[in-house]
Amino acid sequence: MAPIIDHGDQRMIARDDLDQLLAAIARRGFRLIGPTVRDGVIVYDDISSSSDLPAGWTDEQDGGRYRLHRRDDAALFGYAVGPQSWKKYLFPSASVVWRSGQDGASDAEARPPMAFIGVRSCELRAIAIQDRVFLGGERVDPVYAGRRAGAFLVAVNCGTAAGTCFCVSMEAGPKAESGFDLALTELLDGGRHEFLVEAGTSRGADVLSEVTSRAAGGAETQAAAEVVERTAASMGRQLDTGGIKDLLYDNFEHPRWDDVASRCLTCGNCTMVCPTCFCFSVEDVGDLAGTQAEQQRSWDSCFTTEHSYLHGGPVRASGRSRYRQWMTHKLATWIDQFGTSGCVGCGRCITWCPVGIDITEEAAAIRASDGDTPGDIRGNA
Repeated sequence: MAPIIDHGDQRMIARDDLDQLLAAIARRGFRLIGPTVRDGVIVYDDISSSSDLPAGWTDEQDGGRYRLHRRDDAALFGYAVGPQSWKKYLFPSASVVWRSGQDGASDAEARPPMAFIGVRSCELRAIAIQDRVFLGGERVDPVYAGRRAGAFLVAVNCGTAAGTCFCVSMEAGPKAESGFDLALTELLDGGRHEFLVEAGTSRGADVLSEVTSRAAGGAETQAAAEVVERTAASMGRQLDTGGIKDLLYDNFEHPRWDDVASRCLTCGNCTMVCPTCFCFSVEDVGDLAGTQAEQQRSWDSCFTTEHSYLHGGPVRASGRSRYRQWMTHKLATWIDQFGTSGCVGCGRCITWCPVGIDITEEAAAIRASDGDTPGDIRGNA
């Protein structure tokens, strides 16, 4: 007889029984999406079993650098984060908002719900932030709402930190605290390969009840806590967030913006890999026969000249003003808009910047000479 599992229960499942968990989720009609290795990076894609996961791989990350290396064990989640975030599925890079014609279908139509396998704590925070952006206002975004509805989230508490991680500074990890249906902590020591599993919702507990498991003991919960503690102590970066909103507001004319502009390529990589950036452009397109029209939406970036275009030209014409806009929005004005920082400390913007610009370094440089130059929140040059 399957055990009765309550919300918040902690259970142990063996590595070989992880496929039972995935199968139980799939039986409920979910599309399984998880991490897998492709083209030298760990990406999110459709999976069918645990054999698709990146067993035995880890990542080396630093400013402008990402490499995969083999681990000395068979950990399934022994890496930090790759270039993609779950934004790819909830807020796709290209979508149809509205379509006329015979079917009138759009990307807001009903579709099979998705199950995300291996969601990190920083990514849970990013999803919560985008929920606030797309679902929390007077008008709900239909494309996001349709994809977000019913999504099943299997979190993984981080057992390793990349050289660019700073989720501890942003109070976004490395332990998943909320927003998940199930949370896994991978335990590997002395030949053991097991997962401590916590149910975060009743439907998570329902799935777990169909998996071969046993109650977690004190030693196992302590081992899981130590995994998270070691990760928290090995962050590759730190960001002092004390008074950061006022710090950036008071330093709109700081010379550091010129310094970073001399290095920035304004390529927009940081916004593309960021799990919370939400800028988009909309285009109306019709066919040559004039029988169908649709409104297409695609990701945009505040690093493009057209992003700030008003009648007569762009407001932010220089690389200086565009980088300042991005960083100040992420760490300051986002707080005024949504009540939270737009940064979760995943470090992707540092890793995937071609020239290795580091948001934590830029903030520290401005803080180190705060007050040397007068601020002017109106500056756009």
